[in-house]
Amino acid sequence: MTENAITVLQTARPHGFPTTKDFVFVESAIPDPAVGNALVENLYWSVDPYHREMMDDVPGGFALHTPLEGRTLGRVVASRTPELPEGEIVFHRQGWRTHSVVRAEEIRRLPRFDGVPLTAYLSVLGGTGLTAYVGLTRIARLREGDDLFVSAAAGGVGTATGRFARLLGAGRLVGSAGSAAKVHHLTREVGYDAAFDYRDGPAAELLAKAAPDGIDVFVDNVGGEQLAAAVGALREFGRIVRIGTISRYNTPDARPPHFNYSDIVEKSLRMEGFLVSNYRDLQDELYEFAVPHLQSGRLALDQTVVDGFEHIVDAFLGMLHGKNTGKIIVRDHA
Repeated sequence: MTENAITVLQTARPHGFPTTKDFVFVESAIPDPAVGNALVENLYWSVDPYHREMMDDVPGGFALHTPLEGRTLGRVVASRTPELPEGEIVFHRQGWRTHSVVRAEEIRRLPRFDGVPLTAYLSVLGGTGLTAYVGLTRIARLREGDDLFVSAAAGGVGTATGRFARLLGAGRLVGSAGSAAKVHHLTREVGYDAAFDYRDGPAAELLAKAAPDGIDVFVDNVGGEQLAAAVGALREFGRIVRIGTISRYNTPDARPPHFNYSDIVEKSLRMEGFLVSNYRDLQDELYEFAVPHLQSGRLALDQTVVDGFEHIVDAFLGMLHGKNTGKIIVRDHA
């Protein structure tokens, strides 16, 4: 155990992309848990696109000069409650700090599956995987043979969506990404049939080339021009799953997408967004689906792992600039 606890605070509201100046690392004594609580030494931290939204002055957002929240795995190292035995590995949301004091109702116990690494609980078995699973099975109501287009396909949700869709019997998979290397990863490793770098030209033209016969489902992590392109490419009774709007997180003044609104009616399209927090009751169903595939090797982990809590801000900023492939996770040195 380290000698002191370290916590990351947000100190300013960013304008556009955040910088290291918007955060501060604060060192303090390791806290002692009160009766009914336990002290967790954190081992793995998740940094996610939604953190950027919460940095703004929005309802439910991060308060300035307070510890940031985030999905985290840690080990109970001191306990004053029989509900949290020392040595147990738990999931909680008091991240962006090396040590957290938690109550039993604030943690989730992790079932341990043979051959499944802990990082999976922050990627395909965690909120990232649950987002992809809900999007495909509950929102898109994916049918065998459906052709999909996924934006930001090389990120955590995008890679999970592609791999899950393939396991669920999808037809042609098309993805967009932000570099030639990511496009290569999608087609060579993740299982996408085609992919394009969205920087290479107008999204509608790139999508038409990658999916000349159209698509049935669009899983949208980006919004903007790619959303407009997908509306044009969707077939009759197509579905749009709205997960995120990365294109506007750091450029709020960007113009909204312009598309043919009559397409929504004439092609009987459906667009639906969701918050994964409303589907946590599907966690066990996700385990039942994904764990056997992880154990058999049919489902691989797409992860970028950064070593050292001192690099958590850099990892977050790098993710916003697209430097990761798959889910980005920060790991303790130990």
